[in-house]
Amino acid sequence: MKRTVKYTNEPIGRLEFVRDFLPPPDQLVLKEDGVKVTLSLSKRSVAFFKAHAARSKVPYQKMIRSLIDSYAAQHGATSNNRIERRRER
Repeated sequence: MKRTVKYTNEPIGRLEFVRDFLPPPDQLVLKEDGVKVTLSLSKRSVAFFKAHAARSKVPYQKMIRSLIDSYAAQHGATSNNRIERRRER
C-alpha cells in the first residue's frame, strides 16, 4: 500500500537548529576486551550455528559468542548475588 504525501504551502512555524548530538563513528562500536579460549563443541552444535549464521550472513563464531554473552548477562547478576551472600556468612 503506497501512500502519497501531499505538501501544502503553509508556514511551518519557528525552526530551531539542532547541533549534531551523535557520537563519531569510532565511538559507536564498543569493543570489549576478548579472551581466546579453546572449546570443543559437538558437530551437531557447530553445524546448527553454521547453518543459521550462513542464513544471517554473519560468522558462526560471532553468533556463539553472542549467545554466551546473553547467557552470562542474564545469569550474571543472580550468580554474583549468590557469591556475595556466601561471603557474608
